Amino acid sequence: MTTQQHTRSRASQVDGANRIEVWGGIECTVNRLHDEWFDQSARTGHDKRIEDLDLIADLGITTLRYPVVWERVVNHVDGPCDWTWTDERLARLRELNIRPIAGLVHHGSGPRGTDLLDPEFPEKLARFAKAVAQRYPWLIDYTPVNEPLTTARFSALYGFWYPHTTDEPSFFRALLNECRGVILAMAAIREVNPRARLIQTEDCGATFGTQALADQVNLQNERRWLSLDLITGQLRPGMRMWESMRNAGVSDEELRWFIENPCPPDVVGLNYYLTSDRFLDDRIERYPDEEVGGNGHQRYVDIAALHIPETGAPSIGQILRSAWDRYALPLAVTEIQNGSGVDDKVRWLAEIWNEANRVRAYGVDLRAVTLWALFGMYDWHVLLRRDEGLYEEGVFDVSSGQPKATKLTTAVRNLVRHGRIDSPILDEQGWWHSDERILGIG
Repeated sequence: MTTQQHTRSRASQVDGANRIEVWGGIECTVNRLHDEWFDQSARTGHDKRIEDLDLIADLGITTLRYPVVWERVVNHVDGPCDWTWTDERLARLRELNIRPIAGLVHHGSGPRGTDLLDPEFPEKLARFAKAVAQRYPWLIDYTPVNEPLTTARFSALYGFWYPHTTDEPSFFRALLNECRGVILAMAAIREVNPRARLIQTEDCGATFGTQALADQVNLQNERRWLSLDLITGQLRPGMRMWESMRNAGVSDEELRWFIENPCPPDVVGLNYYLTSDRFLDDRIERYPDEEVGGNGHQRYVDIAALHIPETGAPSIGQILRSAWDRYALPLAVTEIQNGSGVDDKVRWLAEIWNEANRVRAYGVDLRAVTLWALFGMYDWHVLLRRDEGLYEEGVFDVSSGQPKATKLTTAVRNLVRHGRIDSPILDEQGWWHSDERILGIG
């Protein structure tokens, strides 16, 4: 049997009442660039189309990552809340019997009057979280901060987003504030609703690299778990990241607070993209068109690992197994957007689904795979650093202003309803398995 036939056959075999759930998700980032905010819900038009929720229900999805985003509800941290939009949307989701996973901060730094470096950011977020729980006491599932590690890196280490700092102490401070905010937010929510569950998301892609950069590679492979280690209370003295934060000015008292106040997620959500795995290469002359970065004493290019022949094609399986071995907590795949053409989107979904079922057979408690993003996204090819107006379609294509069904829509309906994708598209592999993926060959 060829690899292609195996993929198609495997996708056709997964069925049964006990299969992995299929969740949905709306790309809802509200990121800040200096004094300007970029709102993905507005850019895709979803914020004006309540009928989108009926399309989601028609797919058969009953669990949905959905925005109750702080910056959309509050203009200033000390100002009044405007619940109008959220009231309408959450009420409709209840009518449709769709269970929301409420996202409170999604790659943002909060409304005016706070930011990721604000010492009071955790307490301010907790106050907002409690207000959400009081207004919607029936809400069970929450993600107070989406991808805290990624957000801290992009905002405070790389300077892409507000507050645009580029130093390690600021990065650690932003991350600590986010993770403390998650814990305090869940405590505040559970004062109102003791049944509330934490669905904590993170991008935990692996890092590879040249031998000269082995230490940096090891550092990044340990750092990718840092947000989850903090939230679960598993970061301990003597661990490399504990010492790194101590060297950057973080006190033992601050770090021990997480040991004393653990908040293990009810579900760990792992986000995975074609570009999640990275390769660090000190042979910078090979990449004349790539940005050159470094760690203060070494210069290197940080590039998607799929472009390097030594690393092989991307696969989420090992990451899921590593997360299970590290935390022994229920897992879900919570983002899987693929910016390629629609046929490759179908192939990517099938691969993720197959890998998820393989690791579940391995013994991993894997609950769900999430269709992300249902209505696509704008300008993630430049990591939301500027407005270029480049749209990547999702399960639906909204480039015309109204959602249009695609081949992926059909594949999703089959997957949700029957636990499999039957499509001749799967007779061919995605481009990430071919020589096209290798820099200088495709």
